[in-house]
Amino acid sequence: MTIDTGKVYRLEDYRPSDYAIRATDLTFRLDPHHTLVTVTLSIERREDAALDAPLVLDGDGLKLLSLTLDGTQLPAGGFEATPDRLTIARLPKGSFSLVIETELAPEANSALMGLYLSNGVYCTQCEAEGFRRITYFLDRPDVMSVYTVRVEAPKSSAPILLSNGNPVEGGELADGWHYAVWHDPHLKPSYLFALVAGDLGRITDSFTTRSGRTVELGIYVEKGKEARATYAMDALKRSMSWDEEVFGLEYDLDVFNIVAVSDFNMGAMENKGLNIFNDKYVLADEETATDADFANIEAIIAHEYFHNWTGNRITCRDWFQLCLKEGLTVFRDHEFSSDMRSRAVKRIAEVRTLKSLQFPEDQGPLAHPVRPRRYREINNFYTATVYEKGSEVVRMIRTILGAETFRKGMDLYFERHDGDAATIEDFLKVFEDVSGRDLSQFALWYHQAGTPHVSVSTAYDETRGELSLDIEQSVPPTPLESRKRVMHIPLAIGLVGKDGSDLDAAPVDATSFADGVIHLKKRRQTVRFTGLSERPAISLNRGFSAPITLASEQSVEDRLFLARHDSDLVARWQALNGLLSDHLIETSKAPAPQSNMAGRLAEVLGAIAADDALEPAYRALALTPPSEADVAREIGSNIDPDAIHVARNTLVDIIAAANREAFEALYGDLQGDDSFSPDAESAGRRALRNVLLDYASAAQGTPELAASQYRDATNMTERAAALAVLAHRFPTETQTVAALADFEARYGDNPLVLDKWFQIQATIPGEAALSRVEGLTAHGAFSIGNPNRVRSLIGTFASSNQTGFHRADGAGYRFFADRIIEVEKRNPQVAARLATAFRSWRSLEPGRQGHARAELARIAAVPGLSTDLKDIVERTLG
Repeated sequence: MTIDTGKVYRLEDYRPSDYAIRATDLTFRLDPHHTLVTVTLSIERREDAALDAPLVLDGDGLKLLSLTLDGTQLPAGGFEATPDRLTIARLPKGSFSLVIETELAPEANSALMGLYLSNGVYCTQCEAEGFRRITYFLDRPDVMSVYTVRVEAPKSSAPILLSNGNPVEGGELADGWHYAVWHDPHLKPSYLFALVAGDLGRITDSFTTRSGRTVELGIYVEKGKEARATYAMDALKRSMSWDEEVFGLEYDLDVFNIVAVSDFNMGAMENKGLNIFNDKYVLADEETATDADFANIEAIIAHEYFHNWTGNRITCRDWFQLCLKEGLTVFRDHEFSSDMRSRAVKRIAEVRTLKSLQFPEDQGPLAHPVRPRRYREINNFYTATVYEKGSEVVRMIRTILGAETFRKGMDLYFERHDGDAATIEDFLKVFEDVSGRDLSQFALWYHQAGTPHVSVSTAYDETRGELSLDIEQSVPPTPLESRKRVMHIPLAIGLVGKDGSDLDAAPVDATSFADGVIHLKKRRQTVRFTGLSERPAISLNRGFSAPITLASEQSVEDRLFLARHDSDLVARWQALNGLLSDHLIETSKAPAPQSNMAGRLAEVLGAIAADDALEPAYRALALTPPSEADVAREIGSNIDPDAIHVARNTLVDIIAAANREAFEALYGDLQGDDSFSPDAESAGRRALRNVLLDYASAAQGTPELAASQYRDATNMTERAAALAVLAHRFPTETQTVAALADFEARYGDNPLVLDKWFQIQATIPGEAALSRVEGLTAHGAFSIGNPNRVRSLIGTFASSNQTGFHRADGAGYRFFADRIIEVEKRNPQVAARLATAFRSWRSLEPGRQGHARAELARIAAVPGLSTDLKDIVERTLG
């Protein structure tokens, strides 16, 4: 574990390394306690480097055995070595060879960075700075090398030996050992290095590229789980085909392998030719995986494959450019999922994720630009801002330039920068060059933190048939940035007539409006439309064209109308969701409102549920009120989670009672046969049915319907949804206790399914939540060393149980802080990510604020805190 040194890395301090590493030859002799690593580095002094420039290589907790320069072993005085750095001062003027031998203990590596041993499988994780835990190296993205890797291990315990690139050699060794040699012909940075060795099951397939090459495909999983990897293989082949069709990008090696492991800090890793996955994003069948699991597998398989070009062939110059690979690749996987499923439903899901994860980040102490300018620990910048907002920025480029010009820009990007370590400036420049447009103002989306706020007021002149929109933009202050510059915001709009169709209207000034998009480039801007025969309802930010918060002077009647009739389904959902949110905010502050708004909302939702013209997946989203966390985010200050919980439950009860007969009938109509398909249409029907189950159970006030669905379920989607309704609505009922016990008995030997059991119980609201979660930490299946299990119980409790975590007495915070401190001793990255649940503590009411602040301060005071956790806690405290 790296202890915090307080060092801050700044974008303006970037300079190229003095040395390049042209080739990297690695040999691993694997052993749980004494793995020997020998690396031969072919090093070249760069032309502009000083002749006396020392070679300084990164390390992290390394044990150096020997060091040889151009065939001569260096004496102890010929270099300076610590576990975290190797410095050689006297070097040849030109090229030279350096051989470094280190010793590792993979079994003791609980941080799961570098080379570690998990459940008998050797595995690596090198992004962002894990390679330095394997050997001394210039461990930075702009040092790109050609790798050849030899892996040796006992054949009995590790019959499978994998690394990056193509297999070139293998064979038997003495004493029951064997070896394999892999070669990757493409330059890559050290963070993309990968090695896996163990006794694994495998499924195989092949893919023929558009140029006629055959690529051998393999997915490696724990033995006995091979059948559950077939959907992942199908998603991989669809991803490869889609990238050829949509972006013209072909795979470039002879093999492509995926390995699924159970202990993994991230979701997955795009190592060149050897993607390593958390097994929750590979393994699925109808009995053990929900529809959400299938969708996630499809998206994440695609995401890591798409990195082959946006991240691997073109990588980042430095870690400040992380969004260049992550935001761009998230955009690509979003587009893939939209083409595989429903574009509108997928877009709404993206917006919900952005609002629930990234908006709070932008509004709190952890706010940072899409491209940060400084960091203490780069692992803490794998954030929703870099990923999700980064994707939105790419989407806005396409909106501004148009799909055809955007594709030309992407083609030029691949042509110009293949093999490069690139920057955001390089990326924007290709779009400027193909379009002839100046994107310097738009570039503020990369450089400026915070969520822009746009307010719109309207005036309609019936005599002239003219509509005026007065628009104002602002960006609130964020840490280290109190003054903000004016953004270029593409705001897609529609003018909706009384019959629900879009009205034709001509802009008075065409320079600020084109193709349905207003281009906001000033702090205050007025846009006028003429030729209107009636006053329209104004559909704003259609398709969520910009990641902004929006306030408009629309009447409730117009918003209700748009919620029923807007032709843009994303905008229609936004109108409805906004009405629900506003009502929940009002009732959480004043429990007895003097309005009939709840009844009107219930009527609208009933109409949406019955509208067969809308796909079931959309209706399921529309019928789901904003979460308690969503409402808290919109309130913004002096938040009382208990009041929000009561308000939401009250609204759900009103909606359920008003539509009881219709919802129960539709629930019955949606019951399918015993066959299962993970396709989008089938998943949408199940999603709608499960939402209706919750409403029907609320209206009936008994667990019978949910218990019946649990008993009769033929797939995990229906069974898990029924269990959640039972646990959340009827936690102490006999049927619930029996169902929880049955679920545990059925799936106790399946860790991924048991994670769902922990998650469902972690989100049961109310006073008993904390004691329940505390009890589950003592469960025999709970392990503080397994990231998935920690996230499913501890992480879910903090992020998704508003009343339990935010107990007024602070007990939830104390429990959570204790667990963070415990996890940090083993795995600093997981601990740091858990700690981000405290990011919105300043928005709570004063009593809860005080308790949260005290726990953050207690964590910060722990001696010898890791850089990962200390950075998050100190920034959160502000």
